[in-house]
Amino acid sequence: MSNRTFLTVHSAIYAFFAFALFFLPGFLWPNYGLELNDRYAWFLSQHNSIFLGGIAILGFLFRDVADETASQKLLIGLMATNVLGFVVTLYAALTGIFTGFGWSDPAFFAFLAVMSLLQLKKSVQS
Repeated sequence: MSNRTFLTVHSAIYAFFAFALFFLPGFLWPNYGLELNDRYAWFLSQHNSIFLGGIAILGFLFRDVADETASQKLLIGLMATNVLGFVVTLYAALTGIFTGFGWSDPAFFAFLAVMSLLQLKKSVQS
């Protein structure tokens, strides 16, 4: 897949979760076994959407970058972000913070990390 396609899909996934965390935290988080007990917890979910949305925007804006070095650095950054997401959410799943659908988060981040790595390898070979 081209970098343009990969970055568009990656951005769409992150944008979806940014919107969900902002507009539907009361629906989303209980599926992971988390409770939103007060307005501060609700706000923290919405605050998280800043970063997910930012990653989506950056990937989308850089999808047409022709410079190979810049593209590769973006892919490395996305891969590292997804690895970090995997580590943090795996911790939450293993320690019982995430229950229910919580196992899907480490799987989600692992999948995106692997996809980023494969795209990076393809980009380096081109």
